[in-house]
Amino acid sequence: MRQWWLGRPVPMAGVSSVTVAPEYRGRGIGRMLMTALLDEIAAQGYPLSALFPATMPLYRSVGWELAGARDTAVIPARSLLRLVPPDAQPPEAGTVPATGLRRAGPGDAEAVVAVLGRVHEAARDCGPITWDTDSAADWLADPGLYAYLAEDGFLAYRWQRGNKDLYAERAEAISARTARALWTQLGSHASIAEQVYARTGPASAFWWLTRERDADIAHRSRWMLRVVDAPAAIAARGFPAATSLTVPLRITDEARPANSGCWRLTVVGGAGTLDPLGPAGTAGSASPAVTLGARGLAALYAGTPLVTLRQAGLAAGGTAADDAALDAAFAATPYMLDAF
Repeated sequence: MRQWWLGRPVPMAGVSSVTVAPEYRGRGIGRMLMTALLDEIAAQGYPLSALFPATMPLYRSVGWELAGARDTAVIPARSLLRLVPPDAQPPEAGTVPATGLRRAGPGDAEAVVAVLGRVHEAARDCGPITWDTDSAADWLADPGLYAYLAEDGFLAYRWQRGNKDLYAERAEAISARTARALWTQLGSHASIAEQVYARTGPASAFWWLTRERDADIAHRSRWMLRVVDAPAAIAARGFPAATSLTVPLRITDEARPANSGCWRLTVVGGAGTLDPLGPAGTAGSASPAVTLGARGLAALYAGTPLVTLRQAGLAAGGTAADDAALDAAFAATPYMLDAF
């Protein structure tokens, strides 16, 4: 998979279906399994890994930490019949015909992945993923999925509870016109559907297009992140173009010793680098280094503010100026639309 961080795709290994048979539990086998898996993820060259935890202590013990949410919103279908009109247009423009949308199938997998990538790049999204083409084709082959492709957007939904509700797995667009077209198409089913459930991000236009306060979060699950290769993860991530900083970091990572040591983090022109300063214990800088473990590094990468990291015992050292600079560089509200 590719996980998007401020509009840039970073190779990411997803972890799922981690199980230990009942007769072997309580012997540390889960931690051994995850340690071996982490080594395999690193060997295959993935700088990041993510998972949805059923329990967190195991994953925290090898460096995963909470990073973001996966939300499912719910709204009465009738509330999508007429969207809030644009300020620059007359009220009758509140609905937009779904022109430019065409039905998509497995043969459109490459185009769908490309469009979703352009959506996440344009929005400078943090957290959502795009799949490989084969996986996308398998998804689009599902006979119960209604998928529609536009030049700058994609819509995928299915019926649930018989024909009582719709479940929108994707409603992603770049332009305002296409965004309205996608949500309008979902609203066109209001004569049958009672509710529309939708996977959507916290900054989706959806929240600003509905007329009333009848949209809500129906379900939220949390996901965890692991920085597997710190220099590669920093180099692949996007950063705010206007942010410029140089901050010393001291990282301790028992499970991935290659991440351990003293580093100079540099961010300039929307890109970052992590360069070694020396072995752990020598900051190589006149100022004290911000000190992080593997969990703190993952949480920082995902945009957790330094004050939160310090309160949670995940960061120490450094200066107030370092905190402000790091907060500006990594600021994010990570989310996912997929589960695995």
